[in-house]
Amino acid sequence: MRDISENGLFLLLFLSLLLAGTPRAMAQGRDFRQAPKALTALKQGQNAQHSGNLQKAIALYCVAASTGNPEGYFRIGRLLATGPASVRSAKLANSYLAMAMRLGNQQAARYYNARIGNAPMGDQCGIGIRGGQGGYLAQIPSTPFNVDSWVARQPPAKQKLVSMLRHAAKHHKVDARLVLAIAIAESNLNSRAVSPKNAQGLMQLIPETQQRFGVTQPFDPAQNIKGGVTYLKWLDRRFDGDWVLISAAYNAGEKAVERYGGIPPYDETRQYVKRVLYFAGHK
Repeated sequence: MRDISENGLFLLLFLSLLLAGTPRAMAQGRDFRQAPKALTALKQGQNAQHSGNLQKAIALYCVAASTGNPEGYFRIGRLLATGPASVRSAKLANSYLAMAMRLGNQQAARYYNARIGNAPMGDQCGIGIRGGQGGYLAQIPSTPFNVDSWVARQPPAKQKLVSMLRHAAKHHKVDARLVLAIAIAESNLNSRAVSPKNAQGLMQLIPETQQRFGVTQPFDPAQNIKGGVTYLKWLDRRFDGDWVLISAAYNAGEKAVERYGGIPPYDETRQYVKRVLYFAGHK
């Protein structure tokens, strides 16, 4: 087995933070056919893991995660939870397993250790690291996210949800790029998604937000979208159209943003804002 330094491991793991989510496990096979890059990376990663090249395996699983595939998060978490001492990190494993669970991977719960908590993933895992870091890090996306190309590769059910999101954005006079970026970052358009903190549905509304904006059926896409976009409109007014602050508030709450005078110093929120801006087409 090849040893991996702590810094090297964090760098190899960063790619999975760019994106989030796919439909539940029962729908993963269909999504894989829509994402041959993910399927190829998962297969190559498995081969690398079986041959003992864990560094290469982790990097390839990160490539799969970069397509929005929860299996990439799951395999990273499982490897960190059960692998040899050279890579094992129980708290960091929990972070990836929690993300996989949030996005519908039911196997991840078997490996999640609720007794020890999650490790912060750190700013070194953010967007902006490019090739030259060695090997498979050269595969990190260096161009803006092309949402139209991404939508065209999705199954018809997801394309219908995109149309609903864009219609709601137009109706509420919120930029459709921001609305769609939030939805992708939150659930990857999985209307059945549930987070460990009980955020529910396509726009991942917590019960308090559901009550606040009149959402009684959070797993109904139309209701969830209406509630989420109405909340985004409220945040848009509150923060004068600043997408950074709007995104941070959607993740951490507007009170946290106001208390810190900007993005709160939470690793999850900082990475979330980066993902939203990436999905919205920012370099």
